[in-house]
Parts: sequence; structure tokens; C-alpha cells
Amino acid sequence: MSTGIPDLPPESATIADGALRGQLEELATSHGSPLWLRRQKDSAEDQARDAAVLMLFGRGGAPRTDAGRAEASRLSDLGVADVDIVLLQRAATLRHHPGQVAFPGGGRDPEDASMSAAALREAEEEAGIHPDTVEVLGEMDPLYIPVSKFEVTPVIGYWRTPGAVQVMDHRESYSVYRVAIADLVAPANRGTFARPDLGLTTPAFDVGVLKVWGFTAGILDFALDHLGWAGGWDKQAPIAIDF
Repeated sequence: MSTGIPDLPPESATIADGALRGQLEELATSHGSPLWLRRQKDSAEDQARDAAVLMLFGRGGAPRTDAGRAEASRLSDLGVADVDIVLLQRAATLRHHPGQVAFPGGGRDPEDASMSAAALREAEEEAGIHPDTVEVLGEMDPLYIPVSKFEVTPVIGYWRTPGAVQVMDHRESYSVYRVAIADLVAPANRGTFARPDLGLTTPAFDVGVLKVWGFTAGILDFALDHLGWAGGWDKQAPIAIDF
């Protein structure tokens, strides 16, 4: 699979993309997240299990939607027109968050030396991403997910040598994609999704092959704003999602 980047050794590629790496490093140290995601555990929830997700940014992604392609000029001026991020759709049979779109990731295992190690292991197991092709740039603050009782640490990664992604275990994932940032920031692809049964309304994205809402959409919304890549969008526009 063509990645759309020069065929450089990892060290050279890292140096050549210093600007993007710098932005992502700053995101990792921002200690930020949407306020609505910052739910504190109560005393009965102190045994929440540690988990990590990999927010893996690379280059070579092309938008799949007309709205995304319309963002090319604006993003070119920012130097990120070809940046993408890895997202997957979880299998519908899973106990927690079935069918939802997520970053690669999962619970920390005893053999994982760190949260970053857990995220890299899960990304390889779920999407075929080789850990030695990824440069970890830092970790954001952990966030508690009441439904699954996980405390999740978003790990920021730069994909030095991007490649193909694929579902490695259909019991875990239904699909996996490299999603162009252009498709995520396009105003026509953005809106909100409401779960009246949970009393929850979240940002949402419709990028053609995936619809993102909930925890993942909240983190993406914060990251795109913080990085300065997002444009204006209608927060009242509904996005319908079957689940």
C-alpha cells in the first residue's frame, strides 16, 4: 500500500517532520480534555482498571469525502493536508462499547511496562501496527469511563513509517482505517449525537466509512481544536448513528 511519503529511513523521516511532531508533543503535554469527559471516580470506583489508547498520527492519508477534499487548500497552508489518524470500529459482539468507533487500545496487561507499552501492544494486536514504526510523543491525562470502569490514558504517537492497517481479530474489531484529518475537520462532516437514554450529547463525525461519537469523538474534538486544525462547524447539526 502506498503511503504517499518519501521512502526515508525512520530517523530521517522523523527529522523531516519536526513541525508536526512538535505540535503533537505539545498536545501530549497539554493535560487537556473536554470538561464533560473529566468525570471523577467515587470511592466505590477506586478499582477502575487501567487502559490506554493510541492516537496515531501519520502522513499519506487522502480524504474520502467531498467535504474533506474541499478542506485541502486550508490544511495545506497549515502543513497537514495529508495527515491521518488510525480509527477502528469495535465488533458488535463485544461486552463494552459494541460497534463503537475507537482508537486502537485496551486494558493494560501485567507484562506492559507502561501505558504507552499497553497502547502499542494493543495497536499491533488490533490493527497490525508494528511498534518499532511508532514514536511515542507523550501521554495525555487519563480519563475515567463509567460504563466500562476503565481509566483510559490517550497516548500520542507519530507514525514514522506509515503502512497498511487491517483487522487482526474479528472477535475484537469489525473494521480499521487510516482516516484523513481533512475528513474529520470538514464542517459538513461534523455535528452532534444524542443518547437520551444516557442523558448524553457528544460531538460526532461522519467520515464516510465510520461515524464517531462518545469518548473518541470528544478526544478528537479537543485535539483538533488544540492543534489549530479545526474550522467552524454547526454544533446543532444532528448526526444519526445506528448502534
